[in-house]
This record gives sequence, structure tokens and C-alpha cells, in this order.
Amino acid sequence: MWTIIFHGIVLSFGLILPLGVQNVFIFQQGAYQRSYWRALPVILTASLCDTLLITLAITGVSVLVLASTWVKTILLLAGFVFLVYMGWITWNSKPRMIQEEKEVYSWKKQIAFAASVSLLNPHAILDTIGVIGTSSLQYAGQERWAFAISCIAVSWIWFFSLALAGRLVGRIDSSGKLMVVLNKCSAVIIWAVSLMMLWTLFAS
Repeated sequence: MWTIIFHGIVLSFGLILPLGVQNVFIFQQGAYQRSYWRALPVILTASLCDTLLITLAITGVSVLVLASTWVKTILLLAGFVFLVYMGWITWNSKPRMIQEEKEVYSWKKQIAFAASVSLLNPHAILDTIGVIGTSSLQYAGQERWAFAISCIAVSWIWFFSLALAGRLVGRIDSSGKLMVVLNKCSAVIIWAVSLMMLWTLFAS
């Protein structure tokens, strides 16, 4: 059983670690908000959305989606457009330290944006369904749910830690210059991922 739990932890961590749209947004909110607790809406929303996607993937939706070539093609195309747009937003975003206070995301905007980058991000869906979902097929019963809980636990711990890291950077970087550099780097990474998705589409 411990081997299965370790498998879930390593696999989920490997998927969630790369700097994507969801991670960038959570990190930014941790840095921009006036306190760590004000970033809870984005943390909880992203965690719950990941929990939903992982649960759906492991209960068999992955088999249905991957069996349909046109569904996968639509997801890849939509993912490319989505990530190009999110990269543009990230590139042009400015930290709270050099913005007007009113531009800080409210809890409603945090929830809406976090839900969109979690549930409407085809790249995240393909990762969850294509990797976690198919990996879970080798297990059954309690073993499969132990694998699922391990993956879900990594998401929750990661998002809370990511917002905390953003908070620490925000306190250290009072001028906002470091966050501007991080935003530019994040945008480049997001665009690189979008190109990889486009390459996957034409190579398949």
C-alpha cells in the first residue's frame, strides 16, 4: 500500500510542479494580497477543482475521453489558445506594489479566475486524465482510492505552500520589481507549454 501512496505522491508532484497558469495565479495572489488569509479563496478553489478532476479521472472518465480522437484534438486546440491568452495576461500584469489598491483581486474574482484556470485549462485536464487517470487503471478497490487520495493531498499541500511562498516574496520585494521579472519568466514558460501542445497536436 505504501508503494501505491508513494506512486501517487511522486506522479502528482511531477505534474503539478511545472510553472503553469494555475500555479502562477496562486503565487501572485499570495504575493499581492495584504495578508495570507486573503488568498484562501484562490487556494481552496484550486484545491477543490483539482480534487474534482482527479476524482473524475480515476473513476473512469479518462478512458472515455482518451478513446475519442476528436475530443482530444479539441482540448489541445483550446488549450493552445487558452495558454497563449493567459501568457499575454501574465506578461502584462503588474504587482500590487506598483498598482492601485483597487486592482487587487476580490474573493469573488479569485474564485472565478481560479476555477477558470483549473477547470477550463485543457492542458491541466489532459494531464489529469491522461496521466493520473490512466495510471490509476492498474489499481482496484482500496488501492485505487489510496492512489487518488495521495494525488489529491499533494495538490492541497502544494497550493497552500505556493501561496505562502508568494506571500514571502511579496514581503521581501516591496518595490515589486522581482514580481515583474517573475511574471515575464512565467509568461514565457506558459507560451512554451502552449507551443508544446500545438506540436503534440500536429505530431499525433
